[in-house]
Parts: sequence; structure tokens; C-alpha cells
Amino acid sequence: MASDPPDVRSGHIYRTYWLYWRLLGVEGEYPLRYLLDVILNFFVTIWYPTHLIIGLFQERTIGHVCKNLPFTAESFFCSFKIICFRWRLAEIKKIEQLLIELDHRAVSPEERVFFHQNTRSVAEFISKSYVAAGISATVTGTASVLFSSGRKLIYPAWFPYDVQASAHRYWLSFAYQATGASLTILQNMANDSYPPMTFCVVAGHVRLLAMRLRRMGHHDEASKHGNAKKLIENIEDHRKLMQIVRLMHSTLYLSQLGQFISSGINISIVLINILFFAENGFAIIYYVVYFMAMVLELFPSCYYGTLMSMEFHKLPYAIFSSNWLGMGRRYCHTLLVLMQFTLTEVDIKAGGMVGISMNAFFATIRMAYSFFTLAMSFR
Repeated sequence: MASDPPDVRSGHIYRTYWLYWRLLGVEGEYPLRYLLDVILNFFVTIWYPTHLIIGLFQERTIGHVCKNLPFTAESFFCSFKIICFRWRLAEIKKIEQLLIELDHRAVSPEERVFFHQNTRSVAEFISKSYVAAGISATVTGTASVLFSSGRKLIYPAWFPYDVQASAHRYWLSFAYQATGASLTILQNMANDSYPPMTFCVVAGHVRLLAMRLRRMGHHDEASKHGNAKKLIENIEDHRKLMQIVRLMHSTLYLSQLGQFISSGINISIVLINILFFAENGFAIIYYVVYFMAMVLELFPSCYYGTLMSMEFHKLPYAIFSSNWLGMGRRYCHTLLVLMQFTLTEVDIKAGGMVGISMNAFFATIRMAYSFFTLAMSFR
């Protein structure tokens, strides 16, 4: 006998996400959390990009500037995004609460099977992918310096003392950079995993709403009272989804704008490094991998942003597919009002300018190709 499909539980998808915030000292109740929060804010969020930027200005050649600029920009925008997300944590929690309320509406086996096999599995895969990428970046970045000859820092940077004056000072500086880089990557995991994961979950809930809309008036829901009740419940579900969209627009307004700017800078500079400053084959491989990482960092948000918009576009057809023929005038009038609401364009824009969609992703790729072509003409 086949077992019942699992219940829809959006909150379980966000467990790893909230673990990031607990490790960063922002959420949770445990001893010394506030002290950890203050220390990480100063030494990682503020000082880490600052010491990289000062070190960048001390570089004497354009080659060294271009080599160090990608991670410096990544670190700066990581701090920018973490501040933006922290500022909007109350809205993020409100979005999760609304998703949990929508979970209770998914009661049919069809809805639960779809959410478990599609939405939940994909969202968890996104979360695990960022964890794997973060661990890989931490290990390879630290190991590349540990196994190199001489005393080299992970990234050229400024310290208020001579790093090479003694072994103690060098290892203290190295430990700070290794720890800071690991925590910066942890911040990036919290920054970058949230948008695509939430777009995916919201798209799943829009699909579940479409399933409920199609069933209206069919099967045992033929009574006028039952039909009217289902219609009102679905209107309330659509209202909650649109409220989530408004909250996401506010939450991602600045953070995703920073993501687009960071990706644009890094893609352009990495191309310059590949063309002009790569010293050997290993350096070229490193820059190519970094280039792909920057592109793929942007792809999930754009893809699932487009998917969410497409699911919203299907709602009017789902309404039309319901059994509305022969219903009362009042029911049909309410149904038309709901259909009018579902025609609203759903397009979340970073900074109110750049839509978080595949159009933005392809625009970034075209920009990189144009820059590559321009750089080749100067080679």
C-alpha cells in the first residue's frame, strides 16, 4: 500500500538558511551571541573589506590591481548585501510566515506530491549547492597559500604592522585572513541562497494555487455555498502571494542590485586577467573557474525569478479552466474580479531598474562578451 505524500512544509526548507544567521551571531538565543555579533560585524563585515581596499590602493602596478580587485569587490559587496538582508530580516520572517500559512492550504495528495517532488527537492538542492561551493572555496583558497613557497598572505592587504617582521605576525595575519575569508563565504551563502530558494518556493505555491483554482466547481464541490467558500479562500491565497511579492521586492531591492554590480565588475575584471595577466596555465584555469562561478552565482536567482513570473502568468488560464459555467451571477462577477487581479504583472526589480529574470542574466552575458571582444582588440 502506497504511503501518503508528506505534508507541505516550507519552513523546513529554510532551516539551513537560519543556521547561517545563528552561526553569524544574528539569530538564536545562546551565550555570548551578542558579543559574537559585535566581533563579526567589526572584524568581518566592516574591517575585512576595508583592509583589502586599502591594500588595493597600495598596489603599484595595474596587473596587481586587476588580480586583487575581483575578491576585493566580492568582499565589499558581500558586506553590503549582508547589511541589506539584516536590515530586512523582519520582512524575511514575515514572508516565511505567509508561506507556512499557505502550506496549510495544500491538502490534496496531488498538491503535496508536486511540492515534495518538485519545489522542495529543487529548493533543497539549491541550498546544498551553495554549501558545497562555500566549503570548496574555503578549502581551496586556504590550501593554495599553505602549500605555496614563502610567506604569502591569502590576499594582498594592509595591516597596521609589518606582516613579514616575524613568524608570529605572519601567522596571526594569515589566520585572520583565512578566518575572515571563511566567514565572508558564510555570509555569501546566506546572501546568495535566499533569493533563488524563495523564488522557487513561491513559484511552487503559485502552482498549488493554480491546481486549487482548476478544481473549483468540480467533483463534490457543486453546492453554491461550497463553491463560494472555495473561491473566497483562493482569493485570500492570491492576496497572500501578492503580499509576499511586495515583501520580496522590498527585501531584494538593494541586495540584488549589489549582486548585479558585483557580478558585472568581477566578470569584466576576470576577463582582463585571462587576456593580459594570467602568468601560466594554472592561472588561466583559476580565472576561468572564477568566471564561471560568478556567472553561476547570478543564474539561479534569474532563472527562478523568471519561473515565478511564469507561474503567475498561468493563473488566469487556471481560473478559466474551472467549472464556472452555470454558476450564479454573483459568483461569476467575483471570479472576474479575481481574474483581473491575476493579470497584474509580477516582476521584481533590483534597485527598481533591473528585473531579476533571465533577461538580466543574458544581458550580463552579452556585456561580458562585448567586453571580451573590446579587450581582444587592444591585446
